[in-house]
Amino acid sequence: MTRSEFKTLAIQRILRLDGATGTELAKRGMPPGVCPEAWILDNPDAIIDVQRCYAAAGSDIVYAPTFGGNPLKLAEFGLADRTEEINRELARLSRRAVPDKFVFADIAPTGQLIEPYGELAFDEAVEIYKRQIRALLESGGIDGFAIETMMDLQEARAALIAVRELSELPALVTLTFEPGGRTLTGVHPVSALVTLQGLGADAFGCNCSTGPEAMAGIIRSVKPYAKIPLAAKPNAGMPHLVDGETRFDLGPEAFAASAAALVGAGASLIGGCCGTTPEHIRLLSEAIGSSRPRPVSAEKRGIVASPGRFRRIAADEPFALIGERINPTGKKALQAELRAGCLDLVRQFAREQSAQGAALLDVNFGLSGIDEAATMRRAVGELVLTTDTPLCIDSTNPEAVEAGLRIYPGRALFNSISLEEERIDTILPIAAKYGAMLVLLPLTEEGIPATAADRLSVLGRIVEHARKYGYTSADFVADALIMTISANPEAAGVSLDFIEKCRREAGINTICGLSNVSFGLPNRAVVNQTFLGMALGRGLTSAIANPAAPGIMDTIAAGDALGCRDRRLERFLERFGNQPAAPAGGGGPAEQDVRPPEERMFDAVLRGRQETALKLLDELIAANADPGAIVNRILIPAITEVGERFERKEYFLPQLMQSAAAMQKAMEKLEPLLRKEGGGSDGPVFVLATVKGDIHDIGKNIVSLLFRNHNFRVIDLGKDVPAETIIDTAVREKAALIGLSALMTTTMPQMKVVIDLARERGLDIPILVGGAAVDEAFAESIGAVYGADAMAAVRNASKLLGL
Repeated sequence: MTRSEFKTLAIQRILRLDGATGTELAKRGMPPGVCPEAWILDNPDAIIDVQRCYAAAGSDIVYAPTFGGNPLKLAEFGLADRTEEINRELARLSRRAVPDKFVFADIAPTGQLIEPYGELAFDEAVEIYKRQIRALLESGGIDGFAIETMMDLQEARAALIAVRELSELPALVTLTFEPGGRTLTGVHPVSALVTLQGLGADAFGCNCSTGPEAMAGIIRSVKPYAKIPLAAKPNAGMPHLVDGETRFDLGPEAFAASAAALVGAGASLIGGCCGTTPEHIRLLSEAIGSSRPRPVSAEKRGIVASPGRFRRIAADEPFALIGERINPTGKKALQAELRAGCLDLVRQFAREQSAQGAALLDVNFGLSGIDEAATMRRAVGELVLTTDTPLCIDSTNPEAVEAGLRIYPGRALFNSISLEEERIDTILPIAAKYGAMLVLLPLTEEGIPATAADRLSVLGRIVEHARKYGYTSADFVADALIMTISANPEAAGVSLDFIEKCRREAGINTICGLSNVSFGLPNRAVVNQTFLGMALGRGLTSAIANPAAPGIMDTIAAGDALGCRDRRLERFLERFGNQPAAPAGGGGPAEQDVRPPEERMFDAVLRGRQETALKLLDELIAANADPGAIVNRILIPAITEVGERFERKEYFLPQLMQSAAAMQKAMEKLEPLLRKEGGGSDGPVFVLATVKGDIHDIGKNIVSLLFRNHNFRVIDLGKDVPAETIIDTAVREKAALIGLSALMTTTMPQMKVVIDLARERGLDIPILVGGAAVDEAFAESIGAVYGADAMAAVRNASKLLGL
């Protein structure tokens, strides 16, 4: 199947996907704890039967059983060296099972967090997926790829880039979203959609984690922004343990009744995930009947996104100011830091400009004496951890452009594409590969056209080149190329005319480097602010400027109100209502933080600034501060506040882990001092494990980190741990409590096995349980305490132990 054929099919009719595979294989004899992929090869009739049942139930697309077929997952069973063989044979098995259906290879998480959030290098993750994908392509048995159950946008990007660098087969990407509507790492559904469809996904959606009703809400929320078909593969409700077996809320009839909601929300591909059977899919298919999918046509385009935030740049949207300060030009302090390999000022400028109202942050490292590509790559990773404001990658260096766009887990604005040969032939393909929005400069090899009409003509030629890569007018922002009026008094007028022509004649958004207009003049702030007001009246939609410059944000707020981009004046009144007028000033260097080091260290841990926290800790130690007081009055309160923000959904997993890592490093430095002064404490013993048969441990590892931060002595037994080992360890170590994790519904019953064994052995201590499929009702049914997430587990444990 070609990508165009897939698109045509998804437009013409609703495609039926298959249902759960793991539980169906368990019914056919697959025991817990084995490598499913290897077991299938030893028992091929089982998967053939499962897939033929789904085909008979109405599935148009059946997933090859390669969910755990990447080398990292296979390595957990000592099978990494068989990656190619296993994937080839599994794809061929599926083709043999359903020769008249489409077979999509199943690509799933590696089980590790990818940079900038984790230790696995991004390009290493791409290569890991490529190894699996090459084997699948060699099989000759697949029609496309299903990248599924992704909790992290960066990992989904790595898998999709691997597919796109090796194949032109269709690629469907689905993420798994938490009850609050974001992924575990805090990714917003619209951010994920615009990022992945720009990167070459042929369909986007969600699977697992929720039932049909919640999933319909996610599909509905992203539909206005979707240029590609949407997919929904919900669970059959929530799991419960009944007579030692995992059962789900929704039977086939109730599940099928959700079809209308999913179709109405805009899904073009519908199937089932955990708990769904061939009967679920059969009745779902019947319920869908001849329903036609809603048209695939994005109502809202021109969007940039970070993982947690998206922003539309358009004439009917609020004016977008792009913070200009992360640029070494004219900044000696920043130049010195970059040459020394330091990014402190980069992070500082990012935080300040975001707080001051910047919609995007321009990122430019054009400086002699540094490796621009390496600096860009490192800085983009740091900025993702520092702020959720979307980025504008600004460079003329092809290597730096590729480095920044490749590592960025979002959809960036790229500055810029001109009609110069290198920009068109070399840089435009790079920007298009990663789906970036484009700043277009009406500039040729001969220079800047003198008139607005000539600039518009050049702009049209650039647009022609860009459209070959699938870009539309909404994906462009035309640079007004403002020159200083000190050299040419007519420069401002030409740029203003060009802005209006772009709006009226080309239907393209515009941008300007605001401070250029006043270069060489006194009182530049007045000139800049006045020109901005004039440009707003002609239709300017964005500008690169310093948000702290005098009057700039005030002018933008008033311009949005006057231009009907703030129709109810909510943002204007929020800025100025009942407040005295802001005094002129600002834009100078940030004031020095004069707070006591204790307060600054609390803030550093709260915000996950590890380097800052350790520097301040050194200051406190040098000043003979009491190590115990540092722990109890700074570190513990800081990490407690982090947890509270996490529970309020003000923080997400990346912030939680950064703060936890900062605290852990501080504790490592303090531990020798605490022991020396006799102030250390091993704390209560917490035995932690993923239950037998389950090999997932990302969530468990986060729990382990946070419990250590809260002064527990954690004994982490790892994953796939038998009940006997857990209980023997708890008895031997005199544990105060036990923590159990299970991600798979098929392994949830093992939690009860552990609890029953503990009671048989007379071990009367609290047992915490958690995992994607676990809920409070399940925990209560087996006599355990529920931990909805890592911080909830810490809080519940502290209450149970009276800490």
